[in-house]
Amino acid sequence: MHFGIAFPTYVDAWRDAEIAEANGFTHAWFYDSQLLYSDVWASMALAAEHTRSMILGTLVAIPTNRIAPVTASAAATINAIAPGRVVLGVGTGFTGRSTMGLKPMPVAAMEAYVEQVRGLLAGEDVLFREGQAERWIRLLHRDRARGFLNLDDPIPIHVAANGPKALAAAGRCGDGWVTVAQDPSGLARGLEAVGAAAAQAGRTFTGSSAPTKPYTTFLTTGCILRDGEAADAARVVDRVGPVAMVALHAIWETAHGGMGFGFGDDATARAYGDYVDAYAAERGSPAGRRYLDVHEGHMAYLKPGEEAFVSEALLRISLVGSADEVRQRVRDLRDAGLDNLALQAVPGQARDLIEEFSRDVIAKL
Repeated sequence: MHFGIAFPTYVDAWRDAEIAEANGFTHAWFYDSQLLYSDVWASMALAAEHTRSMILGTLVAIPTNRIAPVTASAAATINAIAPGRVVLGVGTGFTGRSTMGLKPMPVAAMEAYVEQVRGLLAGEDVLFREGQAERWIRLLHRDRARGFLNLDDPIPIHVAANGPKALAAAGRCGDGWVTVAQDPSGLARGLEAVGAAAAQAGRTFTGSSAPTKPYTTFLTTGCILRDGEAADAARVVDRVGPVAMVALHAIWETAHGGMGFGFGDDATARAYGDYVDAYAAERGSPAGRRYLDVHEGHMAYLKPGEEAFVSEALLRISLVGSADEVRQRVRDLRDAGLDNLALQAVPGQARDLIEEFSRDVIAKL
């Protein structure tokens, strides 16, 4: 089983990636959300330059942010800096879309994008469409010796999926599967769905424990409690709260017609909506732009007052508990088929998370 450190992409993430690599983490994952974080490819380039064996991936790139040849060129450029250490994660979009007031892109469009990028990375000509225009394109300077790109070392494409349509797409076009908000039983069901779609398409997977099983990455976060420390202690809320609050953001999105990963609770949506209205009013934010106010701080910090929504139950959805409790939960995920546990670091607190999980989990599993 592999362990990854996941970043709400920030400029100095490479420093934390370097420390994570020295402490047993095999992967570093970078979010692509243009209105929230630093540029994903620039940050990955810095990490590529400062790590030696760590695999670097997008978690996940949003197709509507860049046309396929731009993404292919970016991934192949990082592959030139860090040969054979690049994974391209792709998804239909959460905050990369919702912070612009948009729903996720259609699954079929994402799937077509993946196939375009895969063809370009394989050195092939692919048909590119813009409006009514159709043109054949290729990456022209693909000879690695010229110093532009690396198409020699394969770049696997992992597809983020939770719903049935996206799970089927992951089976048809993905080299791996990325997921969130899962327990072991949900992970097993998702693997079954992805595997069934792959089998129907006549595809198999490499890099995993079996050809019928995709390499699987699960994004969460965690905190190893100190002796006598409560799960809702201030230290835990400060570190895990920004990630736990994503559930509230998702509930709000569901109530307002957006993408909420299936999370829904009318009372919570109203209470959080009232909070956001008051927060936005204090800052003079126009009423029609609440999707911006909701996601401020997303997975990076708590807005003033958001801590009131962070309950112990919400915190424990992630890997919060004693060292023994967390290790057992990780074992359960591993036994359900997990290959890569991606632990999100909050900016400024990554090193505590790295130290805890290196000492109490990675070293003992």
